[in-house]
Amino acid sequence: MRSLTAVAPSGDFMGSKLIAASPRAGYASYLISLFDTNTMALAALIDGNQVTGIRTAATSAVAIDVLAPTRGLRVTLIGSGFEAQGQLEALAATRQIESATVYSPSLTSRARFVEKFALLLPSVKVSAASSAERAVRDADVVICAARSHDESPVLRGEWLRPGMTVVSIGSTLPEQREVDSEVIRRADLIVADMPEEVAHDTGDMLVATREGVIFEDKLVSLSSVVCKEGSFRRDGSSILLFKSVGSALQDVVIAEMLLLRARTQLVGTTLPVGIVPVAKWKAPTPQEPVAASTA
Repeated sequence: MRSLTAVAPSGDFMGSKLIAASPRAGYASYLISLFDTNTMALAALIDGNQVTGIRTAATSAVAIDVLAPTRGLRVTLIGSGFEAQGQLEALAATRQIESATVYSPSLTSRARFVEKFALLLPSVKVSAASSAERAVRDADVVICAARSHDESPVLRGEWLRPGMTVVSIGSTLPEQREVDSEVIRRADLIVADMPEEVAHDTGDMLVATREGVIFEDKLVSLSSVVCKEGSFRRDGSSILLFKSVGSALQDVVIAEMLLLRARTQLVGTTLPVGIVPVAKWKAPTPQEPVAASTA
């Protein structure tokens, strides 16, 4: 059981995402709860699975928009599942995509991915590759949205060429790996949504540290890059890496947006029983002004 908590920037709601996961059972559930900060009443319960995919893809799209070349992009996706599909949809909503190449170990999954996006993005050349290395070969942007069953890296630094932007979203815990240490070593700049967590709690970075790869001096936050705090290189020779682990703030902001839309559109299900706030402190009473003492 894992929990992530945050207060929305609006100040109207606070919330948490609970993740209940069992490797033994092979399942996980994601639940977001929102509370009204004025009354502490439960405002909404939202299925967090879709929200997790939306916020992860949206954050990657923001990172790619500021890091990748401004022209039409040749995109490679390693992975063909829910997360990979969300990544391509979000990027297509924000940037021009020239072509999209997918690799997945499953031939059937690759074919299904190509079929879906050939219809969804008719102006984009969508194809499948027979190996991850071949898929990466001509890409401007490489999006890793898959992990191998034995947690060995799915992207190797020796495949990269100057000018590439790499996105890694599939390694968020110490035991997980998605890119090898050579990717981290070759990256001229590493951008993270949560730099401290990326550096100290993800398997990719922990292994790189054990193997002597120094990256702290080139690790910066996505917010600082978006807000142009400092400088970063985006030229024809730089290899840029965006590594995302996600944050409670991303979940709560999107959950708040969904709640407000649901109220406006009169959709959703009203809970038959509410969670009634409990009075824990006596409300403050107005105090009589205290006269200033004189000496």
